[in-house]
Amino acid sequence: MKQSLRGFLAATLMALLVAGCATQSPSVVDRIPDQDPGQLLSQAEEQEPEQAAKTRLEAANIFARQGEREDAFDAAGDIDEQALSESDRVRWALLFSELARALDEPDSVLRATQVLDDELAMQSDEQRTLEDRQRWARETLDKPDPERFALPELEGETINRVAVALPESGALSNVAETLASAMRRHHDIKGDDVELSFLDASKYSLNELYDRAQQMNAQVMIGPLDKEQVTQLEQRDSVPVPTLALNYGSSERNQAKRLFQFGLSAEDEARQAAHRAWQDGHRKMTLMVPDNDWGQRVGEAFWNQWQRQGGDITNAVRYNPENPVSDAVKTALNVRGERAQLDDIDALFLLALPDYARQVPPTMDYHYAQDLPVYATSHLHEGGRQTRLDQDLNDVMFMDIPWQIPDAAVGGEEVLPFYDSYQRLREESDASTFRLMAMGVDAYEIATRLSDFSELEGLDGSTGKLFLTGDGRIYRELPWAKFQNGTPSPILIPGLLGDEEEDQEDNDERDDD
Repeated sequence: MKQSLRGFLAATLMALLVAGCATQSPSVVDRIPDQDPGQLLSQAEEQEPEQAAKTRLEAANIFARQGEREDAFDAAGDIDEQALSESDRVRWALLFSELARALDEPDSVLRATQVLDDELAMQSDEQRTLEDRQRWARETLDKPDPERFALPELEGETINRVAVALPESGALSNVAETLASAMRRHHDIKGDDVELSFLDASKYSLNELYDRAQQMNAQVMIGPLDKEQVTQLEQRDSVPVPTLALNYGSSERNQAKRLFQFGLSAEDEARQAAHRAWQDGHRKMTLMVPDNDWGQRVGEAFWNQWQRQGGDITNAVRYNPENPVSDAVKTALNVRGERAQLDDIDALFLLALPDYARQVPPTMDYHYAQDLPVYATSHLHEGGRQTRLDQDLNDVMFMDIPWQIPDAAVGGEEVLPFYDSYQRLREESDASTFRLMAMGVDAYEIATRLSDFSELEGLDGSTGKLFLTGDGRIYRELPWAKFQNGTPSPILIPGLLGDEEEDQEDNDERDDD
């Protein structure tokens, strides 16, 4: 009897233990549900990258279970997902994308769903979930709200009456004159029946400009150019005439109905440089930007995008363009003695004008950093063919408008967007104004297509591939080039040229010798 009772109790105890094991999740998080996530994050600071990533994922999961969404989002965003195992990367992607979706952070959703491109093992429902979230993020970023940007007065109409409001005097008059000249020349070359009417924006208030545009029966207004005026417009509920402003306002978000914004945004270029460097596998960046308002704005745009992607900024140098380049390079590259310390640096982001930029690579070479990848904006490229001067920029990767790098962008001048206008304006303008000429051409094209937003979905423009985003901004996706022998050349694969291409270049050079 006693033996039977002992046997029954032993069997019952064993059953309970088995049941407990069966209900226990294999996740480390679930084995220590009461662990302090803040303590885990502190531990991660002292750990090797692989263990630190796993510990941060553990903390993010605990924060999420506790309902601390923002803390969970921050913890998950600080994870270097490349350091996780494949299964943990899937777990991270599902968690981070869910948090980002809930917090309306489409950029972070796109970062999380990059795992879809890596062919990781996952269940079909997990893949569908990530695909749905990726689709939401792309639509949120790339497409306008139909109700907010609806232009019922233009639906089905051909736009052929455009008022152009640009200043004929003041600080922006030279820029305005170049833009207006490009619009007129492009209009004449196309030979269409659009009627352009020009208003002197320096003479009238915003309300007076709209009054005059309405008196002209204009369907669309191009302008204003002044950033402060654009900021004033985007704080309104609506504008009287569908408007394509030729600058971006300073507000966090454009709330005005029927207001669209277009320009040559250096901040957009910085964000694209961050995206490109991340795609190329870099995770730790150093920055060199000028010590002025422009450098601060562009540097912050790169910094914020890089951190949203999960990268680290090792150094950030705000240089004085009047001081020796070597001062900034030494700081950016942690130079000790004469040698750069690159253990915590994968690549350099450079914002600089041509004269300054050309001095950076030789200085890097001197400090044994000749193999460090450099990503730059269009501002280091003057546009004309200057092989001797630009030799010092060899191997620097940069983006620019298609009209400035036709070979790298589309494979040659003859297949450029709006080639006839390109050819004529290239002959009539100098390198310093050519980007503005291209902007004027694209402004004309955008304004005359506002009756059909679908035409702005990936429009091949003079200044890049154009998209209308959910904030009414026209986003430009720019092609990339790399200086080779002082000439912008195509980048055939992400990152540097492949071995086969470089070998072929070496062979070609030997043949030339």
